[in-house]
Amino acid sequence: MTHTSDTPASSLNSSAHTDPPKAQFVPLESGQSFRFDCHPGISCFTACCAKLRLILTPYDILRLKRRLGMPSGKFLEVHTETLFDTGARFPMVRLRMQDAEGGRCPFVSTAGCTVYEDRPSACRLYPVGRASAFTEAQPAAQERFFLVKEPHCKGFAEAREWTLREWLSHEGLNDYSRMNDAWSRIVTAAKPFVMKAATERNIQMFFMASYDLDRFRSFLFGSSFLRHFDVDTELQEKLRTRDEELLQFAFRWLRFSLFGEQTMNILQK
Repeated sequence: MTHTSDTPASSLNSSAHTDPPKAQFVPLESGQSFRFDCHPGISCFTACCAKLRLILTPYDILRLKRRLGMPSGKFLEVHTETLFDTGARFPMVRLRMQDAEGGRCPFVSTAGCTVYEDRPSACRLYPVGRASAFTEAQPAAQERFFLVKEPHCKGFAEAREWTLREWLSHEGLNDYSRMNDAWSRIVTAAKPFVMKAATERNIQMFFMASYDLDRFRSFLFGSSFLRHFDVDTELQEKLRTRDEELLQFAFRWLRFSLFGEQTMNILQK
């Protein structure tokens, strides 16, 4: 199974995995319908949940760590691997497959996905793939969708029919796409760093704010941050308790600290 989602390999193609052998990528237009279904009665059920190179977005990690009741740092330690690809500005985080059990996803059982309601965006999209691109002049993502047809998958022989809009709605992708697009704009930005000589610091800041959300919360409230930046009392309370608000704030902070965008207000002394 190839999960292709909003995790950018470049500004044009957001494939989260290496392409599987003999997979077909069929363009999918908004009004076009396709047949697909996946259920326990199908012969290939859960066969696709193994040997994945599943890149996790910050929102994926937020949902999973909360579902598992784990601090973000512990989730990263137990369930992920960090990738530093040559030429990439930022590290990506990949879900760690099990060493035994044929390299299966740690969250899959014979009955199916054990974190289904909070499964990653790439899993939600499959068998649909999404490529997104961003420009300074266009605030919304420019999207292209396609079907990922793999030889082992029997789901395309099922009778259930979908339009693209129906599939995206059924899989609950609205929140995922909104959060992933906000992060993708940072990852794919061609802007120079504000601190050109502080590359290691940029990477550490990016990793904490993107992936280690609980540590980022500790940074906000355990350092002098709030004495330097204008964050009203109401927002501070939300940042203490609401992970989604905190992640959106983290994206604003990254745009300010990495690229010098005016997304934060400095307190006047």
